[in-house]
Amino acid sequence: HKKGSKSGKEIGRLVHSYISELDEVGKNRLQTSIPVKKWKKPLDRVVKINFDAAYEGGQNKAAIGVVARDKEGSVLLSCSEWEKVIIEGDSLSIIRKCKTKSPNKSLVSAYIHDIHQLVLNFKECRFEHIPRLENNEAHILATEAFKSNRGDYLVGRVPEVAETQAENERVREPD
Repeated sequence: HKKGSKSGKEIGRLVHSYISELDEVGKNRLQTSIPVKKWKKPLDRVVKINFDAAYEGGQNKAAIGVVARDKEGSVLLSCSEWEKVIIEGDSLSIIRKCKTKSPNKSLVSAYIHDIHQLVLNFKECRFEHIPRLENNEAHILATEAFKSNRGDYLVGRVPEVAETQAENERVREPD
């Protein structure tokens, strides 16, 4: 730890990061030998969309987090020019439903139908299942939306609570 003063915001980020690390250590005690996977960048001219959802059946409450980034890991400003996208999530059942064209009778069938309609707007769209640890930023967004009981639609950025995660996952160009 270097000497010097830090702003309240920096201290808050450090504390949040430390608590998140401790939470992950507690959840993954048995997985200590497994390397931690991070977000992987898409190819040039491809947008990668990560999603996650939080659901509490007892309260009949749900929230979703969605993050769209380019090959540099930058959160994107507009979806109007997207031609090719990769949509990633850690829910294998949802990814399978999105990949299949046959109608399903699950509780999320209306959403899956809407997704299938939206996919028609893209030249190319792939759905991919990823491990939970690679989907952390979308998970943070979904969890925070769930806790706050509101939805935020932010253009070109993520909420402050997810800024540290976004910065950690951003691909940096070599000097």
